[in-house]
Amino acid sequence: MLAISQFLSDYWPHLVALCSFTLSIVAAIHVAMNKNDVRAAIAWVGVVIMSPFLGPFLYLVAGINRIRHDQLSTQRSRLIKDYVNHTRDPVSRVSSISGPQFDSLRLLCDRVSRFPLHDGNHITLLDSGDEAYPAMLQAIDNAQYCIALQSYIFDHDRIGLQFAQALRRAHERGVTIRVLIDAVGSKYSHPPIVGLLQRDGIRTELFMSHVLGLRMPYANLRSHRKILFIDGHLGFMGGMNIRESFLVSLMGSHAAHDTHFRIEGPVATQLFAVFANDWEFTTRERLPIEDWCRQIPDAPHPQVPARCIRSSPDRFIAATHNVLLGALAVAQRHVRIQSPYFLPDQTLMGALNTAARRGIQVDIVIPGSNNLRLVSYAMDAQLAQVISAGCRVWASRGNFDHSKLLTIDDGWSYVGSSNLDPRSLRLNFELDLEIYDPTLARQIAGRIDQEIANADLVTPESLQAIPFWKQLRNRLIWLASPYL
Repeated sequence: MLAISQFLSDYWPHLVALCSFTLSIVAAIHVAMNKNDVRAAIAWVGVVIMSPFLGPFLYLVAGINRIRHDQLSTQRSRLIKDYVNHTRDPVSRVSSISGPQFDSLRLLCDRVSRFPLHDGNHITLLDSGDEAYPAMLQAIDNAQYCIALQSYIFDHDRIGLQFAQALRRAHERGVTIRVLIDAVGSKYSHPPIVGLLQRDGIRTELFMSHVLGLRMPYANLRSHRKILFIDGHLGFMGGMNIRESFLVSLMGSHAAHDTHFRIEGPVATQLFAVFANDWEFTTRERLPIEDWCRQIPDAPHPQVPARCIRSSPDRFIAATHNVLLGALAVAQRHVRIQSPYFLPDQTLMGALNTAARRGIQVDIVIPGSNNLRLVSYAMDAQLAQVISAGCRVWASRGNFDHSKLLTIDDGWSYVGSSNLDPRSLRLNFELDLEIYDPTLARQIAGRIDQEIANADLVTPESLQAIPFWKQLRNRLIWLASPYL
């Protein structure tokens, strides 16, 4: 023992250096063998080589995709097969509904989504919490046999408690309930509401809550999906978490804005298939579609074609990215985008710029006052790249708007949980909806146009007027935009 102690005393610097070198090499090899984006690979190799111990630790926590591709894909295939066998035939053409340019986009989404495009859906836009939350609570109170609820954030606040009480009442009526909350999102309020739900007997689980056996959430790979599914035929989805900040009735003039959607028809069952996939991945419990979707009554009119588009960090990592590229490619007149976090990668930015150079009017609405300061700085640093190509960028003057909306030529809409940033497009589990309906597209376009009417146009001159030190700050933060 004395000899070992003496050896360690004499050579500990060499042993530390050897250990650091070994960890960095192992981490660098893992990066080279597993990263498909060369820029991300180069960045991570630089981090793990140049930052002894810290670099490999950061890569372990934030850089490794721990999703089991084979298992997740097997679950997805089985659930989709169950879903397809449970519903009607898909729509084949959409040119007569939204325009001939959208037939090729429908074909692209056939191959990206794996869900069929179905008509027979009645979809209602709900503006912020004052419309969405009462409709969701009423649906929970009317539930007869099943409720599935998934959210990134489920706050323990005044509206969160109303949801918890409604779920408790449903549980007492004998309704089967499953609640899935993201492990990071659950900690946005203290104490987390998970304990309250579990004490009320409601089966509640956290998505991706463990690292190496420790109770520590993953830095990436978050479930950003928002789903409420009830009694086999009714669903809600969109960009809104469960938190009181979206309620004018509670927050007054300080309330944030968002958009959610009420869905009746076959697409509601697709929401369940997505939820069931995430639930089985988290808990190993399979939720049979025949038990949760006993009957699918006809939705009220008007009925429109729609389908879910899921994106997640597995073999279908680029689903939303591909849909956006396809949509921008078929646009003929007008593209309207509203996004709270606008940080497109170079490929998506190139598609936006190409659309603008083709003569398409491209309007992009971002918050003038953002709730994430670092993201706002990074956004400002790259706006010149789209403005110089002819895109119009508008900074809204009102309260923060969390909506994620896209319309093409007043005939096709893309809505849901995905932001136009690297985290949503590559690292998160997201859920969006493509809708072929001119009426709803014009409604969404009107909402975006109202924001534009109360917004400031961002110009090259206004960007140049920003003090140099702020421009430098923005560019430095922009360098870290893939991880914001």
